[in-house]
Amino acid sequence: MKKVVLLIFAACLIACQPQGESQQLISQPSYSATLSEDGSLALISTSNNDLQLWDLISLQQKYHWVHGTDNNSDAIDTAISANGQFAASLSKHSVALWQIADGQSLGWWSLPASGQSVAVSDRGNLLVGLSDASVMSLDPSKQRLIQFLGHTEKVNRVAISADGYTAISGANDNQVIVWRADTGQPVQQWQLDSRVTQVALNQDASLAFASDSTNQAKIWQISNAAMVSQLKIKRRKMNFSTARFTNNNHWLMTGTPAREVMLWQVNTGNQLANWRVNRTEHAQIKGAVVYSVANKANHELVSLSSNGLLETWAVPHN
Repeated sequence: MKKVVLLIFAACLIACQPQGESQQLISQPSYSATLSEDGSLALISTSNNDLQLWDLISLQQKYHWVHGTDNNSDAIDTAISANGQFAASLSKHSVALWQIADGQSLGWWSLPASGQSVAVSDRGNLLVGLSDASVMSLDPSKQRLIQFLGHTEKVNRVAISADGYTAISGANDNQVIVWRADTGQPVQQWQLDSRVTQVALNQDASLAFASDSTNQAKIWQISNAAMVSQLKIKRRKMNFSTARFTNNNHWLMTGTPAREVMLWQVNTGNQLANWRVNRTEHAQIKGAVVYSVANKANHELVSLSSNGLLETWAVPHN
């Protein structure tokens, strides 16, 4: 009996985390949402080509943007630079760059193939993963475009370092490639067991994360390509909808399409906490995709989901 009780208690250290505080930002359907690095801003793409930038300190909408004017201009992906100065929105056919200080549009560009994922650096340069297996690296300030051709199948996710010089991309060819965004030169390359569905870089591009469509998720040291850890996933399948390094690279915070927010130890791959986002009271769809996660300045963890809920989670004490 003691052994059973101990096992239940140990499971609750991970699974039975207290529910967080919730704030409903929007009630209409959303296609994408991104939290800033410090959790003070949120960029949400809703229906009708509507982009909303929210100040999460005052819980007030800061800007209303329109990505495009045609019926195919709904933004399917969004991004905010690590320094909170730039935002990006991506539709299937175009990418747009916005300046957060004054809300001005800094440019709008048509894409050569269907857009899949977007990232933006502290310098305002853009990275776009495309369905034709290429990645577009665009530096608007220098009017320079580089098309990276290292993949052989559709690129699902991209991320860029804060300084804008290191990129990572993951594709249906099972490849994870780290490369120079300013030259297109590959730096490191790894292969997972199935198509790559999520990637992330820490701010200084010393660590890379990638996961596939089954249950494989790994963290590497970029300088020497050595694997730091593999997330200890005890399921046959787990897909991540978002991932972010936090707490001075000690933690990896992730979200899933199944209402889960998870916290992992970077150097061991151990799971530190697991929360489940709330359902909205009158929601027609009971599920929710966790779009973005962040660690606020006061060390509270926050998540933003497809049901429009901004939720705060207490940091676990280990």
